[in-house]
Amino acid sequence: MRRAPKRITSFDVAREAGVSQTTVSFVLNDTQGQTIPEETRRRVLDAAKRLDYRPRASARSLAAGRSDVVLLALPGVPISTNLSRFIEQFAGALAEHGLSLVTHLAEGHGRPLPDLCAAVDASAVVSLIPFDEATAEALHRAGAEVVLGAGKQATAELQEIGRIQARHITSLRRENLGYALPGEHSSEWRVQERLRGVAAVCAEQGLAEPIALEVELDAAKAAVAVDQWVRASVTGVCAYNDETAMAVLAGMHLRGLRAPDDLAVIGVGDVAAAQVSIPALSTIGFDYAEQGRESAQAVAALLGIAVGDPAAAVDVLARPRLILRASA
Repeated sequence: MRRAPKRITSFDVAREAGVSQTTVSFVLNDTQGQTIPEETRRRVLDAAKRLDYRPRASARSLAAGRSDVVLLALPGVPISTNLSRFIEQFAGALAEHGLSLVTHLAEGHGRPLPDLCAAVDASAVVSLIPFDEATAEALHRAGAEVVLGAGKQATAELQEIGRIQARHITSLRRENLGYALPGEHSSEWRVQERLRGVAAVCAEQGLAEPIALEVELDAAKAAVAVDQWVRASVTGVCAYNDETAMAVLAGMHLRGLRAPDDLAVIGVGDVAAAQVSIPALSTIGFDYAEQGRESAQAVAALLGIAVGDPAAAVDVLARPRLILRASA
């Protein structure tokens, strides 16, 4: 995370093009009735492009001279109950600091995130996935004072989730592991980091790498993955999330297999249905509500409108915990 450089304004464009701000306004707004030479128009447009200038429309601002908008960039995944709980608490805690939340599916097919940042006049942009450097710079130029993407601590957290899963499964004397990849609607970064955590534990214990197979939310298709694991003598499966783990259980049921006797299965998320799956699903749980509140506090601290240590609040860990039930 880096503090924003001075945002690009129409004054900067005017200076770059060697014209007045009025001329810049006429050109960028395509104002009718103005006789502006084509060479001047082109110079203004080229200057705006070079500076990566985006017009901002904001009718509200905080006393500190910033908007009250925080833009949350979500990965292109279904909005689960746990994610909804995080967003609800994040929005509520931001409101306590006079900030408003706008959400955006960052991996969708809508307008680019920097354009949206400028359009809603966001003072802060928060992401549940990492920002590359070019995107972070573009967000700063679009006016965001705080750009907070998932960083090193978030990566470590995702890997720790996989580590907790693998350590538990191997503690049951299951030495050949499988990994159930989600069939669709997932963030590739999150998937791969969790898988790396599982693979790291296998390497540390001198075990073979986990056999990673895609498991769709369809019992018959999941059963095909189960068949492959059985043929490879896999005895424990770590799943990317609870939904994928429950698909594995459904595939096992079609094949007459039982958890944990034939395959020990563990998920991630502790969704409500995990408690009533057959058998009840062992999983990794989080305090999503607390994570939402702490994330809001981090944003407010970084904007300088709340007490706190911004440096210590850049990455908020969800503190994963093992929840033992019948499946593993």
